Amino acid sequence: MKVNWQKISIVMPTLNAEKVLGSALESIKVQDYPKDKIEIIVADGSSSDGTLDLAKKYGARVVGNKLRTGEAGKAAALREVNGEFVIFIDSDNILPTKNWIKQMIKPLIDNPNAVGSEPWKYTWRKEDGFITRYCALIGMNDPLVHFLGNYDRVNLLTGKWTEVPHEEEDMGDYLLVKLDERGIPTIGANGTVFRKAFLDKNWSGDYFFDIDIIHKKIRLDGSVLFIKVKNGIIHTFCENNVSKFIRKQKRRIKDYLYHQYVAKDREYDWSSMDISGKNNKGILLFIFSCLTVIPLIIQSLKGYFRKPDMAWFFHPIACEITLWEYGWAKITGIFKKAEISRSNWRQ
Repeated sequence: MKVNWQKISIVMPTLNAEKVLGSALESIKVQDYPKDKIEIIVADGSSSDGTLDLAKKYGARVVGNKLRTGEAGKAAALREVNGEFVIFIDSDNILPTKNWIKQMIKPLIDNPNAVGSEPWKYTWRKEDGFITRYCALIGMNDPLVHFLGNYDRVNLLTGKWTEVPHEEEDMGDYLLVKLDERGIPTIGANGTVFRKAFLDKNWSGDYFFDIDIIHKKIRLDGSVLFIKVKNGIIHTFCENNVSKFIRKQKRRIKDYLYHQYVAKDREYDWSSMDISGKNNKGILLFIFSCLTVIPLIIQSLKGYFRKPDMAWFFHPIACEITLWEYGWAKITGIFKKAEISRSNWRQ
């Protein structure tokens, strides 16, 4: 049966991303999706390296992002999209197969009530750096999310793609998932697809927070249909660079505190993400595990026996870094809450 492939818009925020952007754009170029139905919109936060030259080389349309953050870049690009579907691909993503876009779009064509789709795992590659491999193994870029249980990619420690209570139907190549007020996985970015009509109805403003619009849909309608495709996406997250991991964790918490308590433009806060209950048991377990260390070592050993890779032993380090950065930002945030400066930001 011939599929009527619709136009898609690929949204990609950038800021000094020359080192990784070429691989991302090349993986889009080789897709077997009809070329005349793909547009790439790069929202750039004033890069000073070769990012813009690369974007233009691959035929991307470049728009400015004066606020410079990834969420602001998505918002800037969204104002320019023309496709029926919008795919959020970060500059450090690589599409692992030539039919990846078709795999993401076909289930949405078959299920018109589903608002979007997302890969259910990060693709593990032995040639990647140990931090990138660790994130692929645990299915997240932030180890706190493991303790909260609301991750959205396959986690080899639990064997699940999320611990958020939900309904799902296995359709073979994908899962048809119904999410409701019981919780929301950390859906968004790294290959997430949304219907443009859904975004037009549920989003506005200078920033785009993906999980917030899912929350808004559930708050209004009681539930939302979403698709988890049984494929992966490569996310070259920090590779072997521990200082870069520290910097990204610092950025994550400082930006969150700013938007939650100063800008006050978030609908879904981190306490809502803790599926273990209103007493923040997941956060307390995370703190206890970091202070005693032994649970983190046990988790590393458990992961190693499931898939042997020395990258598992970054887990205790990643957790300790996260506790320190989040804790210190929370303490200093009592006096000052501000987005982290992007003045020297590079991928």
